[in-house]
Amino acid sequence: MTQISVERQHSLGREAARQKAEALVDKLAREYDLQARWEGDTVEIKRSGANGTIRIGDDNIRVDIKLGMMLSMMGGTIKGEIEKALDKALA
Repeated sequence: MTQISVERQHSLGREAARQKAEALVDKLAREYDLQARWEGDTVEIKRSGANGTIRIGDDNIRVDIKLGMMLSMMGGTIKGEIEKALDKALA
């Protein structure tokens, strides 16, 4: 199993960051068949071969995802896509 962790700082405030994260999670859910469940400022994401959390803080967003064996081979690519999506969403 591969663990991916990505953290980005922001100066948007928690509420604005959460709105951007909600839009990003909705997009990812459609594109990658993710199931997302929000609980406060944390969203649990799941799909076949992957699960994790996205946590929204006052000045940061942290993504932690565990990839199963099949997706582990694409771990570097997946991490790069997460980083790019977060950077774009927080710009």
